[in-house]
Amino acid sequence: MSDIIKLLPDNVANQIAAGEVIQRPASVVKELMENSIDSGASEISAVIKDAGKTLIQIIDNGCGMSETDARMCFERHATSKINTADELFFIKTKGFRGEALASIAAIAHVEMKTKRHAEELGQKIIIKGTTLESSEPIQTPAGTQFSVKNLFFNVPARRNFLKSEPVELKHIIDDFQRVALAHEDISFKLTHNDNEIFNLAAGGVKQRIVAVFGNKFNTRLLPVDEETSVVNIKGFIGKPEHARRTRGEQYFFVNDRFIKNHYLNHAVVSAFEGLISKDTFPSYWIYLTVDPSRIDINIHPTKTEIKFVDEKSIYALLRSAVKRGIGKYSASPSLDFNQEMSINIPVPSDSQSLIEPEIKVDVHYNPFNEQPSAPRRSSFMTSAPPRREGSTSSQDWKDLYRITQDIHGIDRNEIAIPDQTSLDINSKNEVSEEKPVFQIWGKYLVSTLKSGLIVIDQKRAHERVLFEYYLDLLINSNPTSQQSLFPEDVQLSASDGALINSLLKELRGVGFDIEAKSSDVFVINGIPSELAGVDGGKLLENFLEQFKHSLNEKELGQSEKVALSLAKSSAIGYGRRLENAEMKELIGKLFSCEVPYYTASGKSIIHNLTREELEQKFNF
Repeated sequence: MSDIIKLLPDNVANQIAAGEVIQRPASVVKELMENSIDSGASEISAVIKDAGKTLIQIIDNGCGMSETDARMCFERHATSKINTADELFFIKTKGFRGEALASIAAIAHVEMKTKRHAEELGQKIIIKGTTLESSEPIQTPAGTQFSVKNLFFNVPARRNFLKSEPVELKHIIDDFQRVALAHEDISFKLTHNDNEIFNLAAGGVKQRIVAVFGNKFNTRLLPVDEETSVVNIKGFIGKPEHARRTRGEQYFFVNDRFIKNHYLNHAVVSAFEGLISKDTFPSYWIYLTVDPSRIDINIHPTKTEIKFVDEKSIYALLRSAVKRGIGKYSASPSLDFNQEMSINIPVPSDSQSLIEPEIKVDVHYNPFNEQPSAPRRSSFMTSAPPRREGSTSSQDWKDLYRITQDIHGIDRNEIAIPDQTSLDINSKNEVSEEKPVFQIWGKYLVSTLKSGLIVIDQKRAHERVLFEYYLDLLINSNPTSQQSLFPEDVQLSASDGALINSLLKELRGVGFDIEAKSSDVFVINGIPSELAGVDGGKLLENFLEQFKHSLNEKELGQSEKVALSLAKSSAIGYGRRLENAEMKELIGKLFSCEVPYYTASGKSIIHNLTREELEQKFNF
């Protein structure tokens, strides 16, 4: 039997290694920007086309490379950062393994132009899939320019797994922001499809945070500052009242390197305990400075995970620093115990005449002529969601529930549905019998069945109703808008602005009358008519938070994600007290949906508690 173990060809080995380092276009942006930082650049520009699938270009004014170094930098494990294994424990640079450029060159067409400041000519190198195509002298500005084209051209399976342009662009912006936030002393630019997204001037940490996330953060930040022998902690936290429903602005940096650490995140969150609700998350930008010998950053190819020698001590110090920041700088009202607490009545001067107050009486008023006030209208949608072509009919319901009845144990004939929304599911066109509906804990709607009880999650139920309604608008392109009396300007972060620009078609499809004033400022002239009276700016921001969260819903298309995000951001919340008519209206609309049992994310809306289950609780 012949030997079966053999060495892989270099090109195959390089592609495998590239899969660990270069996962998507954002990985290329991060690696090349970090190389530019290590080169001593004070200005770095990123030019992106088609979310990096067509072009990623990184330009810097760093030290540049010699002709020999320009060739060597594409070899695997070729690096200028370390010489011995011991130096791994004193790393101060971004890259040190010598894997990034070799990995990029293995899966793309790469052109590099580089020149040292003291030399007259630079070097131009072209590599395609690890194959050196050309190397020649060239006139070029000092520094280095990388152009990466046709990413994953020789790994079609990896290219096919790339997400839509908005998703890939979001990943690029996220990595760009992380690098820019870690180096506020460097100016950065980011352009996508000839649209400038970021133009960040060098400055301080707070200036950089505000430039990245928008001017509104200028008044939302509280400083954190703590120096110890174990760790130096600096940065900013968001005021408790601005905590968000999704994990948005949460950044840790260790020795100017972005990291992810759930343990330290818990330290920050616990410091906000009692100040924010359990379903919200605080914002923070925390910069830790630790002795390099007390950490290990060589545990993950992307270097976003770090091990600390003094992890428990850092946890305690971080929690204490954040709590002190909240307490010291929080703008809570204070009592002035030196102020006289008696009522301060102004005393008129001698020259000031007193004016007797005048009492006006309407002599024609007759309380018996008052007209009775109009009945309170439901706060839900005033009209049922339109039924789109091909949706479930009354006969379909009979067939559907005949199949699902055994699974869910719910008899549709036993569900109390208002007359105006009752469906003809009985052969004799009988309307379902009205049954009482109760709300408990501000969260569940409960009604009786012959077989037991039906319990409905009110928030998920409303989300399902709105989801199908907005999805129908997107499919049938028949939105209606409630025009605003005064158009509202909404300024977003550059990242959110890019995301909204990519979703303008879908937003208009559900009823938003919205225009882009610039890359990060949008004018809201109207909102979906079903949300009349809601603040348009807050609605858009809440939608954004939900949409970014929905990006994890891999089985949903973009239209479904937009409909789901708008439904979640505008559905009634828990704790909302509902009138009897509102509860019945919601139940009626829920059972008019095509899929009343589950949310679009697959969470249960309805639970049937049978009589047998109840009797078991009482030991009958």
